[in-house]
Amino acid sequence: MDAFNLWKLQLEQLLTEMAEQTSFVPGSLFVVGCSTSEIKGSRIGTGGALAIGEALYEPLKRFADKHDMFLAFQGCEHINRALTIEREAARKFNLEPVSVIPQVYAGGSMSTYAYQQMTDPVVVEAIRADAGIDIGQTLIGMHLKPVPVPLRTSVKKIGDAIVTVATTRPKLIGGERAVYKIETEGE
Repeated sequence: MDAFNLWKLQLEQLLTEMAEQTSFVPGSLFVVGCSTSEIKGSRIGTGGALAIGEALYEPLKRFADKHDMFLAFQGCEHINRALTIEREAARKFNLEPVSVIPQVYAGGSMSTYAYQQMTDPVVVEAIRADAGIDIGQTLIGMHLKPVPVPLRTSVKKIGDAIVTVATTRPKLIGGERAVYKIETEGE
């Protein structure tokens, strides 16, 4: 098996295990941070590979479609970690597009490939996603709703990149006398 197919299988396994541990709210945002450099064993931002973005895009798209979520692909620090999303999602969440088109070395390979594949892509500065995946320590936390909850999976790496997945939950407020009911949107 070649490396690209192995990475795709690792991602599919991770997403399956993630879905087994949480439920996703239809119409929600799912953030993807991905360093293709880290996957292939280079330092983040030093060896972007559009072909790796291509290999990983389809499993992510199938996953989002299955769970009726919008994908948001976080760009690299050169575009301030702005996110590539479908215009439909930007409208739904009242997000203002910015004037940038991700490039392999100014936005990242994953975000660049996603931009090329989307029906009507735009880039926005920030989101508050309900869940996400961080491949290669890209720091997606800035785009997750409070309170992030890490999930544990058997897949710890995709290629050489460390992987973290998370969902979120509402804040617990009110102190020791409060009674909590954890609700998800749509209940």
